[in-house]
Amino acid sequence: MQNLSFSTITLNMAELGPNSPLPVVTAELDQPYRIGDGVPEELQAAARYGQVPNMFPYLMQDGYSRERTAHEVPAVVLENSKLRAVVLPTLGGRLWELFDKGSGKQLLHTHGTLQFANIALRKAWFAGGLEWNIGTRGHSPTTCDPVHTAIVKTPEGHDVLRMWEFERLREVVFQVDMWLPEDSDVLLTAVRIRNPHDHEVPMYWWSNAAVPETPETRVIAPATEAFGSDYTTDIARVRPTEHQGLDATWLVNSPHAADFFFDIQPGHRHWIAAVDHDGDGLAMLSTSLLRGKKLFVWGQGDGGKRWQEWLSPGAGPYAEIQAGLAQTQFEHVAMPAGAEWSWVEAYGNAKLDPATSHGQDWDAAVTHASARLEDLVPDAELEVALAEAARNYALPPDEMLVRGSAWGALESARRRHSGRGWLDEIGTPFADDATPEAIEETGPWHSLLDGASFLGAGTFVAGADWEELLAKDGGAEAQFHLATMKHARQDLGGAIAGYGAALIAEDLSPRSKVLATRGHALALLASNKTDEGLAELAAASRLEPSNLPLLSEAMTLSIRHGNAAQALALASEAPAGMSDVGRVRFLTALALAGVGQGQEAARMLRDGVEIPDIREGEDGIAELWQEVCPEEPVPANYRFGMH
Repeated sequence: MQNLSFSTITLNMAELGPNSPLPVVTAELDQPYRIGDGVPEELQAAARYGQVPNMFPYLMQDGYSRERTAHEVPAVVLENSKLRAVVLPTLGGRLWELFDKGSGKQLLHTHGTLQFANIALRKAWFAGGLEWNIGTRGHSPTTCDPVHTAIVKTPEGHDVLRMWEFERLREVVFQVDMWLPEDSDVLLTAVRIRNPHDHEVPMYWWSNAAVPETPETRVIAPATEAFGSDYTTDIARVRPTEHQGLDATWLVNSPHAADFFFDIQPGHRHWIAAVDHDGDGLAMLSTSLLRGKKLFVWGQGDGGKRWQEWLSPGAGPYAEIQAGLAQTQFEHVAMPAGAEWSWVEAYGNAKLDPATSHGQDWDAAVTHASARLEDLVPDAELEVALAEAARNYALPPDEMLVRGSAWGALESARRRHSGRGWLDEIGTPFADDATPEAIEETGPWHSLLDGASFLGAGTFVAGADWEELLAKDGGAEAQFHLATMKHARQDLGGAIAGYGAALIAEDLSPRSKVLATRGHALALLASNKTDEGLAELAAASRLEPSNLPLLSEAMTLSIRHGNAAQALALASEAPAGMSDVGRVRFLTALALAGVGQGQEAARMLRDGVEIPDIREGEDGIAELWQEVCPEEPVPANYRFGMH
C-alpha cells in the first residue's frame, strides 16, 4: 500500500544564515568549458546561446558557517513495499533518501550531516540526494530555498507530492510531481516547465543524483562515446572506457575531477546507472525529452578527496549521475513562447548481474543493463506515467505542506498590471498567504505596482516594466534601484549616471547610500577607472563597517587591483570579531604577503585559516602557502585544488 506522510527528520547541520545584502551586478558567471575537436557545430552553437552575466535579481546565500547542530527538518516520506523515499521541501525539494527495502541499501549518497558550501549559483549548496537544477549552468538558485509543497489527490484516490516555484532568472514556473505506486520498483517523478512569455527563453534543466562511490562502483549508459572534460582540457569527444588509458566508467579510475556526457544515439532508451560490486545501485531512467546523461567524479587527487570531506563530513566518497534537457551542461535549449515541457523520470535499484555489468565487454554490459532496466520499468510504462501526470497537472492541491517564496505571486501581479498573459495557477497556486518573511521581501514591489511612492526595498527585481515604474517614480530610492538594474544588465554608463543621481539626493536611506556607493565603485572598476573605483569601494565599506560581505568584497578587489595596503587598512578598521572571520583572515594574510610581510602571512596560515564559503576549485590558500612557506608541503586541509 502506498503511503505519503509529512513529518521531520533530524540532521546535524549549519544555519543557512541571512542572504547577502549586496545586489549581484558584476559580470561574474564564467564558462569553465573550452570546446575542442569532434564537437558538433549545433552543440557549439547551443553553448554560445543563453549565457547570462550574473544571477541578478537573486541575492547570494553566503551567511552560513561550519558550526553544526541538530535541526529538525521538514520531510515528506513516500513509501511502498519496495522503496522508501524522503524529500526535503524546505531545501529545494531535494530527494534526500531512496531506500531499497529488498537489498537494504540507500541508493543515493545520503548522510546525517548537512553542510552548506560555496558550490551553487547563489553560493550555498549541500551534497547528497537528488536535486533539481533549472535556469543556467550550475546548481539551481532554488536549491537551498523552501519550495511550495502540497499533496494532490487524484480521482483514483492516490496521493501525489507536488512541489513548484517561480524561477526568477528565466521567469518560468517549474513543478515536480512525485508518486510511488503500490508495489512499484521505481519512484516516479514528472517535471513540468512553463514559459509564460511571448518570446522564447533559454532553458536549462539537470536532475543531479549523488551516488555512493566504492572501489567497485561502475557507471553504465547506452553509449560508446561521450563529450568529456576534466576542467583543464578542451571538451572533446572521448571513449569513457578508454579515457587517457583508463576505463573511466569505474569511478576510482579518474585521477582528477571530470565530466562525461554520454552521447546516446537516437533510438536508444535514455538511462544511466551506477552499480556496486553486487550489481545493486541507482538507475535513472526518463522519457525522451530528458536526453542528456552524465557522469561526474571528483577524482582521486587530494583536492577531490578534500572537497568530498568538506561537503559531507564523515559520509565517505561519492560521485554523481545526472540527466538533462540538453546533451551537455554547457548548452541551453530554446524554449518557445508559451511552451510547456514535461517529462517523467524513474529511480530504482538497477539489480544488474555483476558478472556482466562489471565485465570487460562494455557492449555486453550495456545490452544486459538495457534488458534489466526494461524489466525494472518498461519504456511504455513511463509513457503511460507521462500521460497520467499530464492529466493530474490541473488538479488543485488538496493539502498545503510548505509555503515557498512570494515571488510567483508578485510576478502574477506584475503581469496583471502590465496587461500581459500569465499561467493557469489552479495546479500551482501562488497565493498571497506566503510566510511573513516572504511577504516582507515583495511588499515594497506590490506597493509600487499599486501606485504608491517607492520607499525602497532590501530585495531586487528585473524587467523593463519595473524599470519604467521606477523611472516614473523618480525618487532617490527608485533612482538607486534603477541604476542597480542597469548595472546588472551591464549598462555601465547608465548605472554610473543613476548611482550619481541617487547619491546626491537628500532622501536616500543610509543603507541605499552604502549600496549605491558600492555599485558606483564597481561600475567605475568595470570601466577601467581603477583608482577612483577602489577609493569609492573603500568609502562604501567605511560607511557600514559591520557589513561583512562588503568588507570581503572591498578587500578582495583592493588586492586584485594591486592595492593590498588598502585591504589591510580596511581589515584593521573593522569592528571587533570581524578580523577573525575565515575569509577576512585569509584576505588579511594575502594582503600582508602583498606588502612584503610574508612571515606574518605565514604565521597566520600556520595558526589556521578556514573559509566557510571557499569556492569550488578555489586554491588560493594553497597558493599563498607555497608563496610564504616555500619549504613546507601544503597541509592537507588547504588542498582544495582539483588538479
